[in-house]
Amino acid sequence: MLRNALLTIAAGVVSVGVAITPAQAQSSGNNKVTNSNASEVSIGQNMTVTGCLTKDQKEKNEFLITGEDGRTWGLKSSSVKLSDHLNHKVTVTGKVTKKEHEQKEAGDLRVSNLTMISQNCQ
Repeated sequence: MLRNALLTIAAGVVSVGVAITPAQAQSSGNNKVTNSNASEVSIGQNMTVTGCLTKDQKEKNEFLITGEDGRTWGLKSSSVKLSDHLNHKVTVTGKVTKKEHEQKEAGDLRVSNLTMISQNCQ
């Protein structure tokens, strides 16, 4: 009888834990963005993205990179000359400064490091 009572209590604890998890996820999501094909991203988080560096036609002094996961990031930097690597395949590392702000962009990165992979985007 004691064993059955313990099993009932354990089952109740598991049920409560499952019920709490979605509520916690909703309340903690204020500084995160979730893309349908991506994991959550937080402002201030360091990100590394590899892809083709292109110029953003809409925003002055901003570049774009589309990573291998399909997410596109707006890039800015005061320490790395992004323009020197236009249309090159590169790996950039930087901090997320903005969450998703346009349909096509996962967010913005302030680039602190760039490594050239190839002089073309293939």
